[in-house]
Amino acid sequence: MSKDRASLITFLCLTFGVSTIWYTLIVRAGDLGAGGGRFVFLLMWTPGLSALATRLIFQHNVRGEGWGWRKSTTRYAIIAYLLPVAYATVAYGFVWLTKLGAVDLSRFNYGIARLLLVGTALSLLSATGEELGWRGFLVPTLARTMSFTRVSVISGAIWAAWHVPLIVLANYNNGAPAWYSVMCFVVMVVAMGFPFAWLRLRSGSVWPAAILHASRNLFVQAFFDRVTVDTGITKYLTSGFGAALALAIVATAWLFYRQRASLVVPNDQPWAINTAPRRPEAMAAPVR
Repeated sequence: MSKDRASLITFLCLTFGVSTIWYTLIVRAGDLGAGGGRFVFLLMWTPGLSALATRLIFQHNVRGEGWGWRKSTTRYAIIAYLLPVAYATVAYGFVWLTKLGAVDLSRFNYGIARLLLVGTALSLLSATGEELGWRGFLVPTLARTMSFTRVSVISGAIWAAWHVPLIVLANYNNGAPAWYSVMCFVVMVVAMGFPFAWLRLRSGSVWPAAILHASRNLFVQAFFDRVTVDTGITKYLTSGFGAALALAIVATAWLFYRQRASLVVPNDQPWAINTAPRRPEAMAAPVR
């Protein structure tokens, strides 16, 4: 068994094994809010801590996560922060304009400054825990032997599967039937694997992915969902469990898929998209 495969198995076993503890405590608490909120934070940090533990086991250090911030990283961080605002505006705008859901801006009482400053900081704190695992470790490890498309789909599928117990067993949904919520969520998250993987590999840093994750959680949940009024079938279209947002993210994924040729493998050679994987020994360690 190769070192990469062994480390991937270790990471996944640690992540899903420890997460089971938090799933159980969240379900027993009854909801993801006041009762299970503290367990949700610990759950979100489980992939990141598992990734760091895996690196310590196999590398004896935590290098390779993409800790650095280069001058070019700022550009990708800005793209990451604004991207959820763009695709959510398209999805929710469609719902509002077609009267499939109403909009009531008076329901947003958080304050723009507070949302942008405090909300972003708190969202980034929790999102970083996940991203150190999914994009800090999982994506660059897969990328040493897989094409961008496979990296995006596989990392997105694993990320989606990790959330499913909360959709089925807890109240991590928007009121639609569980099967429908799971279907829309899985489509959305697998599609999100494309912009997440692209930003991680293009920038060489985990921070744009962490910012994208934080921005998505912040703006969709704290603004767009808050100001949207359910008029009957709205719950089937909006939030992370609705078809409108899922389709908007599928379109976003297509845009990033078309930019795959701009990626390079860690040794700065053009990526051979949709060709046989290059030998792992031919590649250097992931860009830090």
